[in-house]
Amino acid sequence: MKRILIIEDDPEIIKLLELHLSDVSYETTMATDGNEGLRLALENDFQLILLDLTLPGLDGVEVCRKLRATKNTPVIMLTAKSEEIDRVLGLEIGADDYITKPFSIRELLARIKAVLRRTNKVEKKQEDTSIISAEGLSIDIDKRKVVLGDYKIDLSPKEFELLVLMASNPGRNYTRTELLNIIWGYNFDGYEHTVNSHINRLRAKIESDMANPNYILTTWGVGYKFNEEIMAW
Repeated sequence: MKRILIIEDDPEIIKLLELHLSDVSYETTMATDGNEGLRLALENDFQLILLDLTLPGLDGVEVCRKLRATKNTPVIMLTAKSEEIDRVLGLEIGADDYITKPFSIRELLARIKAVLRRTNKVEKKQEDTSIISAEGLSIDIDKRKVVLGDYKIDLSPKEFELLVLMASNPGRNYTRTELLNIIWGYNFDGYEHTVNSHINRLRAKIESDMANPNYILTTWGVGYKFNEEIMAW
């Protein structure tokens, strides 16, 4: 049974979500403030988190930021106003999806299924093999070897780590801050332009057209992601 953490302070929405999610065999856990929600998210293994943007204590933005520092549990943001969509994306918090209130249960269930399906595909791919393939690009994680077509591509350690991270999670948007923290570590005394320069060098080695990249895509206002549409599942 899939476990879903709901971090929401509106009791009516909590009741609604708990009722309908249990009807389709999801096990739910509730938190009504950001601090408690973050604690539960970090101490337990949930398959997905429904996270309200506006919460007592830590707001949804801070909860997601702190969660992303250590875990990649899929997150669907619940936003109260349609104009907050731009705010969510602009703050670069690393959510996997968002839905605006009021929302239909049918739409929410569809979003949940889509996120879980994408996550399951990635996990199955990682379990099946240490080789990631995507439209002519082959990444052998164990041997730290990258081949494009018939040619071996020489990457620096950081370029390789960036490529493996994003290719292992296709479609997942990474902010520059996230990539800086994950690849270089929290104590790295650098700036976000370091990520940009490494992405540019990586693209120069694997993309045939830098102006129209096929593998590493830019998500405007957010960061970067690996093109999930070209994965060889």
